[in-house]
Amino acid sequence: MYYFIVNPASRSGKGQILWDKTIQPALKKRNVEYEVYFSKKPGDLTRLAREIGSKITDKNSHLVIVGGDGTVNETLQGLADLPGVSLSYIPTGSSNDLARDLGFSKKPEQILNHLLDHAEIKKMDVGVLKSAHGTRMFAVSCGIGYDAAVCQEANLSKVKKAFNRIGLGKLTYLGIAIKQLFATKLEACDIYLDDKAPIHIKKLYFVAVMNHRYEGGGFQFCPDANAQDGILNLCVIRNLPKLLVLLALPTGFFGKHYIFPGVDSYKASCVRIVTGKPLWVHTDGEIIEKSSDITVTCAPGKINFRY
Repeated sequence: MYYFIVNPASRSGKGQILWDKTIQPALKKRNVEYEVYFSKKPGDLTRLAREIGSKITDKNSHLVIVGGDGTVNETLQGLADLPGVSLSYIPTGSSNDLARDLGFSKKPEQILNHLLDHAEIKKMDVGVLKSAHGTRMFAVSCGIGYDAAVCQEANLSKVKKAFNRIGLGKLTYLGIAIKQLFATKLEACDIYLDDKAPIHIKKLYFVAVMNHRYEGGGFQFCPDANAQDGILNLCVIRNLPKLLVLLALPTGFFGKHYIFPGVDSYKASCVRIVTGKPLWVHTDGEIIEKSSDITVTCAPGKINFRY
């Protein structure tokens, strides 16, 4: 039995089109037993995941998300206490960084056929972010500072919606990244990795804490990230002139940004980040708050991901 949660608004309405014209006809053609649920308003994805997950007691039943990385993120919040659920994903977002890291086909029908015929269940790590505002899980990455500010503006951008309609949504992030670069006011920061002494940073652009290699529409900020190793990877950009950051950012698409001084890589199972003033924080590109003190841990093998 397959349970589908569809975000019809993903990629400016393409989620609904993909379901109607590709996924649903393919399921009917193959006589697959399924139920489908559509999100309509904020909070629906988490609620639906919790309701569907509580029904799944059969190992042959699976939950499939149709949406972007943000849809996966919202769904994860409803599965926090349901470790037996098998989760799958058909990407319809503008970034699709999770699908990019997992090597998914760009053709949804091929992804569906693979899920039905050849997919295997693999344990996948989940990140857990805690702050004064509560606890939130993430699949791909979380971040504080400049990269979260880019996500915050992108999520409100009319340009992003227009670009999504022609398949160029990820260019929105690059354009906003350049704009935000010159608007960002840098803050001091202390980073605590496991039980080690803090790393003090005078001028922080951002810290990305990652389970997977990509975020922001294809930036390979942590080329060594592995969502099955129980470790978080960090990309920290600090103390750089803004013009040099402008040069470094495009190299992030290829994972070559560490050649620049002030771009640093770290690993830890527990990370605490304390900043001079509250900065934007994101989980999987979804803005949740401004905070000056966050703790991020890795929950090894938290979800059964089927792909």
